[in-house]
Amino acid sequence: MDNLLKLAIEAHGGLERWHQFKVVRANVSITGAVWHLKGQPDVLKNVQVVAQLHRQHLVTHLIGKDRRTIFSTGQVSIESESGVVEETRVDPITSFRGQNMDTPWDSLHVAYFASYALWSYFTIPFLYTYPGFISEEIAPWQEDGEQWRPLRVTFPDSIAGHTRNQISYFGPDGLLRRHEYTVDVLGNAPGLNYASDYRATNGLMVPHKRRVFAYDSEKRKVVEPLLVAIDIHEIEFS
Repeated sequence: MDNLLKLAIEAHGGLERWHQFKVVRANVSITGAVWHLKGQPDVLKNVQVVAQLHRQHLVTHLIGKDRRTIFSTGQVSIESESGVVEETRVDPITSFRGQNMDTPWDSLHVAYFASYALWSYFTIPFLYTYPGFISEEIAPWQEDGEQWRPLRVTFPDSIAGHTRNQISYFGPDGLLRRHEYTVDVLGNAPGLNYASDYRATNGLMVPHKRRVFAYDSEKRKVVEPLLVAIDIHEIEFS
């Protein structure tokens, strides 16, 4: 394991503790400009998510709407809370072909994108120890008066993600500061995902706020618009 990844794993709670848990449950608010661009404003403003930690599976309950979405790598569905299936899309990644930032989304597009993204956010940096991931430390980065250590990570084809090659930046304390990527399903749009408001939860360090911006040619964030805001109100691992 890369030395930087070892530091990050320990800072976030350690692999031994991580392997004690199978599921994370969280009450979350997800807002931002991207949902307006896609014609789906406030669709995820009040949701409860239940994610499996060691396989890519996530259920999102749309509070007060008698609807939930079920996500796995190769399929996404929408059903009632009693289990009546409304819509299903197999191999959902193919439905994004030819899209860009302005292309409207339907409910299954939203479910797929939000689900794979949230699943990775909940599992990083432990995710990078899973089979098929390749990581290496690259040149340090200066931001917010700190020197951050970037870890370049290649995702395996078996895991749905923003794109195959991503970079996670860790602060002197080993905690994730920023996550850099392009987004395949948004026409390779650039994204900088900043993690903050860390709190200890079941012995794990969890950022309760994430803010996503575009970035310029020098990899600096473009502060307007705020593309995605993720706020965790409650979270528990079991």
